[in-house]
Amino acid sequence: FFCFPETHGISFRIQITVKELLDTDVLLKLLFHLPVNYPSTLPDISVNSDQLTRAQCVDVKEKLLEQAKKHLSEPMVHDLILWVQQHLKDVIKQSATVYKEKTTLSKGTEDCIWMLLLHLDHMRAKAKYVKTVEKWASNLRLTGRLMFMGKIILILLQGDRSSIKEYLILQKTSKVDVDSSGKKCKEKMMRVLCETEVESQHKRFQTFEVKEYSAPEELQKEFETAGLTTLFSEFVPPLLK
Repeated sequence: FFCFPETHGISFRIQITVKELLDTDVLLKLLFHLPVNYPSTLPDISVNSDQLTRAQCVDVKEKLLEQAKKHLSEPMVHDLILWVQQHLKDVIKQSATVYKEKTTLSKGTEDCIWMLLLHLDHMRAKAKYVKTVEKWASNLRLTGRLMFMGKIILILLQGDRSSIKEYLILQKTSKVDVDSSGKKCKEKMMRVLCETEVESQHKRFQTFEVKEYSAPEELQKEFETAGLTTLFSEFVPPLLK
């Protein structure tokens, strides 16, 4: 159980084990973000498990949000945890059926992928910070680039929308850097430049890589190669001034 108090509400992680599901114990990792006006507003919920597929995790999350709506205006986290322990088996069974139907209907079209472009002001503890970003991207199955060009630092990510949201929560709530006195601190100077659905003209990044560029033209070429010329021209030139 980890708790991150902050001005935008509270985020915390809970790990629970659900017994005898599909002949094995399932470890569920739940990340809750409670907005300031919770419980009048629904929490953000993220679900991860090594024993479940990404689609199953998304289904569990959707069912939890459905339950959350029934408890609006009253504290609900405890009830949601009890509910998921009792009903996970049914959700997984249902998920398998729905997934088969969806696959038949969609004829191989994949779920929509999202893209996120972030701007960081600085990294004092650069090596540690870079390692943390690489670890998060890997754990959440996100691809893209961490880009350095002069004093400009950009993070471009592609992946499931829920994973992108979870990345943002981690980036805002974890102590990723150090302040001027060397004390661990959270990222307070991050800007979300763009968060959007990946479209057909955009190329998918296959990996997550850390890259340094010596000139704006090199950085521009990286965006152009990925079919993201518009994204570059809209958000990067103002940073170069």
